[in-house]
Amino acid sequence: MDVKMEESWKILLQDEFKKPYFENLIQFVKQEYKNHTVYPPGKLIFNAFDTCPVDACKIVILGQDPYHGPGQANGLSFSVNDGVSKPPSLLNIFKELQADVGTPIPTSGNLERWAVQGVLLLNATLTVRATEAGSHQRKGWETFTDAVIQSINDQKEGVVFMLWGKYAQEKGTIIDSKKHFVLKATHPSPMASKWGGWFGSKHFSQANDYLRSRGLDEINW
Repeated sequence: MDVKMEESWKILLQDEFKKPYFENLIQFVKQEYKNHTVYPPGKLIFNAFDTCPVDACKIVILGQDPYHGPGQANGLSFSVNDGVSKPPSLLNIFKELQADVGTPIPTSGNLERWAVQGVLLLNATLTVRATEAGSHQRKGWETFTDAVIQSINDQKEGVVFMLWGKYAQEKGTIIDSKKHFVLKATHPSPMASKWGGWFGSKHFSQANDYLRSRGLDEINW
């Protein structure tokens, strides 16, 4: 199957595209886009890969679903398009970032500026039907993104994985923490952060300290 994706990822994941589950997944997604409003726009489904090639990938931030409101999702986990109000989880991310490294809360919630520096903003499920959170779960996306994580784990070394919340942490059980730097915290959603474990987690400074220790450029958060 010819998948329109950044070439280095296309090569790394080429065997995955030949599997029956992926063929079934793509047929399902095509029908959903044909019959319903689905986010993100079709050309941005693989945006996380297109903005962060394999060799550039230094950090992985795992999300769950794309945002399901109009104009929000842009194919990057936790990110929204320019001009869109910041969802509560993203605002909490920015608050922690400000407290951790002093970065002012930005006017835009578009995280493409992180992606182009080597942050893979990966959702477990890459599409969603409008207004229906979780509507494309258990259709095959999770199997695909598990394969992505496994490939990064196997083929690279010294990647920072930021696992926020129970879902991301369970999905990240395949990561070799001796080979990579794994950071865990509660999810930045208002409900989860209310109980502690998000604010004060200092993942952004820890990630940069680790990158610097390996002689790599820090992320300009």
